[in-house]
Amino acid sequence: MSDQPLLEVKDLKVSFQTYAGEVQAVRGVSFHLNKGEVLAIVGESGCGKSVTAQTIMRLIPNPPGVIKDGSILFNGEHDITKLSDKQMEKIRGKEMGMIFQDPMTSLNPTMQVGKQITEGLIKHQGMNKEDAMKRAIEMLSLVGMSNPESRVKQYPHEFSGGMRQRVMIALALACTPKLLIADEPTTALDVTIQAQIIKLMKKLSEQTSASIIVITHDLGIVADMAQRVIVMYAGKVVEQGTIDEIFYNSRHPYTWGLLRSVPRLDKSADEELVPIPGSPPDLFAPPVGCAFAARCPYAMGICMEKDPEHTLVSGQHSAACWLLHPDAPKVARPADIGGDQHVG
Repeated sequence: MSDQPLLEVKDLKVSFQTYAGEVQAVRGVSFHLNKGEVLAIVGESGCGKSVTAQTIMRLIPNPPGVIKDGSILFNGEHDITKLSDKQMEKIRGKEMGMIFQDPMTSLNPTMQVGKQITEGLIKHQGMNKEDAMKRAIEMLSLVGMSNPESRVKQYPHEFSGGMRQRVMIALALACTPKLLIADEPTTALDVTIQAQIIKLMKKLSEQTSASIIVITHDLGIVADMAQRVIVMYAGKVVEQGTIDEIFYNSRHPYTWGLLRSVPRLDKSADEELVPIPGSPPDLFAPPVGCAFAARCPYAMGICMEKDPEHTLVSGQHSAACWLLHPDAPKVARPADIGGDQHVG
């Protein structure tokens, strides 16, 4: 396997021009995705994770969205930000696939699902209609659909929510893309179906060697699927590391807040979850210093004045927090999320 990452996002900045002004949705995001890896991007609603994913796919409508700066290097060959719409059409669907949050609005309600799957196969793989339909049936079978021969002739409204999501996965993986982006893939599904979809995505990732980016606010999905995690807040990456580093040795107070707000099996039934106080900042006018400072119980004067740089904690683990500065006071990590108890 090549040491070259499949995807490298460098200092990405994306804004939306509105009547009220410029919304700075993504503010200098950098990360990489290795071949065959599952990477999770987590954070509250509005933190920029979905905008980042849609920008990688070049699905941000322009206007009002615009890539202000940065690069997105795919497979060591293409800078996605510089490709024309025509060049992007050749990559999207063939080398990159996406599973959207709501399959009912993503699937065409007037077309049979088999025809929707065959479209990409005919366009990108050069298959004839007969071979493409065989492949569509094979893909529906692969995602656990019973009677795929008859299912290909049905319309999206004839499927349950979980089945529609399986169709979306079949559609996204039909051309065996190198990269699969799953944007909140289990949001509208009940818990049992969620578990089935996660298991299915893991299995298909192993079978096809596709790299996956999972966009979610559900840390349970992260623990079950990902090898590495990126934590985003107010359009920036505030912490990134391996799954164990983020869950058991996290270094940013925002990450602690996320972990404390998640139900745990080792807690008593009457023990309340701890919400993060306050609200995310207004991205029309982002704060000068650390964006989390106004909600952070450990905030210092410097936090309000200057945005912290990322500090390397270990090989793959870094966090952007002034608590990691050598001169910062030692702060105990909250005991109720476990792991190492001291920062700095």
